[in-house]
Amino acid sequence: MKILLINKFLYPNGGSETYTFQLGKYLEQEGNSVQYFGMEHPARCVGNAVNAYTTTMDFHTSKGAAKIKYAFRTIYSTEARKKLRLVLDDFQPDVIHLNNFNYQLTPSMIVEIEKWKKDSGNPCRIIYTAHDFQLICPDHQLFNPIEGKVCEKCLKGGNGRFIHCVKGKCIHSSGVRSFLGFCEAYYWNSRGIYRFLDAVICPSRFMKEKLDTNPLLASRTVFLRNFKGTAVNADADADVKNKLPPRYVLYFGRFSTEKGIETLLKAIRALPDIPFVLAGDGPLRNQVEGVENIHYMGFLSGRVLNGVIQNAAFSVIPSEWYENCPYSVIESLKLGTPVLGAKIGGIPELIEDGVTGQLFRSGDSEDLIKSIRNIWNQPQRIEIYRKNCNAVRFDDIAAYTKKLMRIYQKGQFHG
Repeated sequence: MKILLINKFLYPNGGSETYTFQLGKYLEQEGNSVQYFGMEHPARCVGNAVNAYTTTMDFHTSKGAAKIKYAFRTIYSTEARKKLRLVLDDFQPDVIHLNNFNYQLTPSMIVEIEKWKKDSGNPCRIIYTAHDFQLICPDHQLFNPIEGKVCEKCLKGGNGRFIHCVKGKCIHSSGVRSFLGFCEAYYWNSRGIYRFLDAVICPSRFMKEKLDTNPLLASRTVFLRNFKGTAVNADADADVKNKLPPRYVLYFGRFSTEKGIETLLKAIRALPDIPFVLAGDGPLRNQVEGVENIHYMGFLSGRVLNGVIQNAAFSVIPSEWYENCPYSVIESLKLGTPVLGAKIGGIPELIEDGVTGQLFRSGDSEDLIKSIRNIWNQPQRIEIYRKNCNAVRFDDIAAYTKKLMRIYQKGQFHG
């Protein structure tokens, strides 16, 4: 089978890239032909035979004319259509598997795919894995950054409901960016573009429930939890081990408001006798550095990160947005490390409260403090949690792909 994987970033950048690259690699190992389409970038690590990619777009550093040009390209990208057509004509895929594509690549690609199918007579299927809520929320997170809390205003009513994104300045707290997000969502939903998706894969039941609020998507969604990551040896090298306390609580991931970092920092400061290790990066990094009982490790990956996870007493996932199916939880449990997770989004689907870890009220620093203290002071309970974690079974990539192939072929898999 010939499979075209589309993702706006074609270099390691986050969870959707981890998913896309590991899936693509395994599909090739199974004898399929796999190519990729997305933006060009110096760190690009996958590609296509005709070397056709869109120009890199960086909304955060762009200025002047480039910024104005980008504004229009976030809604409709003629370049994406032209470059994608080159790949389609050359590769002739049986399946096009979309991942993160909005803003940089835009749904205009779907228009081109449908045109190519008609012109070529190719019955190619279009599959989409929902890594966030982009199809129903212009901000993609169902989260208002100004209010610092989840928001579902854009789930109700007709296309006009997306105006709430502008009213709430939901995208980067910016009126201009939020207006562009509104225009993008309004335009493509008005055209009913997502009716061309043959299947929408939801990695959590929570995600499926939210996407099903859109009648156009409800008949297309299927629950299929993410696979556990490809095995990487867990071994924090000597330099890293020397920086680690003998016993610690771990947070790894992005340092941002929706991830609950500010709430976590309140808890950390209230528990000065407990050592915390934080690994990652993000806009709130400056708040992380300099706290006395935080051992900041910077950005870690691979075996080093796995070693730090495995050696932790437990990890904390304090998210305050509707997490989908976070790899941070799956990776912790896979390595036998219990998780204290916020009771929000898809997180409770992964943690069995009182068995493989515990849940606390999202955004409630007092409940978080109490929960951390409770687990920390019961090392015997932690060991029981560890044993239970080792018994947890997530689909490996082989089992996941077997189910995925049914969706690729005829859409007969129903969770």
